[in-house]
Amino acid sequence: MPLEMADPDGDGPSYPRGPRLGQPDRPWWRPSSWVGRVFVGLLVLILVGGLGAGAFLLKTYVSRDSRFRIAGAGNIQATGLTEVSRAEMLPIFGEDIGRNIFFVPLAERRKQLEEIPWVERATVMRLLPDQIRVSVVERQPVAFVRQGQQIGLVDASGVLLSMPAAMMAQHHYSFPVVTGIDARDPLPARHARMAVYQRLLAELDANNQHLSEQISEIDLVDPEDARVLMPEQGADILAHFGEDRFMERYKRYKDHIAEWRQQYPKLSAVDLRYDQQVVLEMTPGATAAQAVAPDQQTANPGEVKPPVTVAANKPQTHSPDPAKAAPAKQAAAKAPVTAKTAKPVAKTSAKVKADTVVAAAAKMRAAKDKKKRTEASRAALNLGRRKPVQQTRPAVVVSEGQ
Repeated sequence: MPLEMADPDGDGPSYPRGPRLGQPDRPWWRPSSWVGRVFVGLLVLILVGGLGAGAFLLKTYVSRDSRFRIAGAGNIQATGLTEVSRAEMLPIFGEDIGRNIFFVPLAERRKQLEEIPWVERATVMRLLPDQIRVSVVERQPVAFVRQGQQIGLVDASGVLLSMPAAMMAQHHYSFPVVTGIDARDPLPARHARMAVYQRLLAELDANNQHLSEQISEIDLVDPEDARVLMPEQGADILAHFGEDRFMERYKRYKDHIAEWRQQYPKLSAVDLRYDQQVVLEMTPGATAAQAVAPDQQTANPGEVKPPVTVAANKPQTHSPDPAKAAPAKQAAAKAPVTAKTAKPVAKTSAKVKADTVVAAAAKMRAAKDKKKRTEASRAALNLGRRKPVQQTRPAVVVSEGQ
């Protein structure tokens, strides 16, 4: 039953307007009658059909209208080109000349541009009605790279860059020369080697010291051992810097190189990868006497001693020069034997036997001492060694005093 409400004019009962109580209001797009539903359905079909037809007409218009076609190479704009010329870039867009601008595959063109060695990254955009804009970021070389007799450039990622020598001279590049970067190696391997190079230069050039300017060449064949060629007066020295603590090892080299070269004139390489000692390597032509401490020399010139530990802070004592003693021995051998110096045969024979016994005992003691020194030297070398290093030349192990 409908509720009765008092008529404000007093003419009688009044009934509420609108839907009955308990019936929810329906939205306009969900009419309650079937006629309304048919009408709404027809309206939706007309709307969707109109949108589809409009899209088709628009697509037909833009695809056939000549205003949206790339007329020629002049419609392709490029920014950021320094080492890459337009002549290298335009062939990538060769098949797009005369094509509708909306059908140019931008992602594919960007990928093709980044395959050019000098291009680090590229952006390709459409500019209506008929322009293509290309923005290029080129790679920056960080070192010269030597492969055989050829000199090129390489960036921080290990990408090899070619440039004529005359162009390099115009740019006034001032980099160390890097070896061990081979184009046949995968890019991740080259990137790892160049990361060691970047860390080395960053430590040496920290606080505006520019110490890397004193380096002429860096060998990165082993990424765990940066082998730096240090120019010295008279000859270059190969210094093994390892893969970290470059500044510390550089200072150690500079503090002692003059002393090492004075003591060992045939010095060719210095291994700085150990904490309390360094390994000094001699040139291949150095004899065993030049490669070991004076008290380690042997009577056999062809015998090469193992590495010897030499205190860096202690002065070295040198034994008499065997070359100076040789003339005296030869003179004594040539001196005529007089009657005054002649001895009875029996006494001479006894003396020879005694000398033989003494010499044999001395030889045994020398062999034992030699064995002990060899074992001690190898133990000292193995104690500070982080990884095995092949010694193909005479070497001296120098322990640094605290």
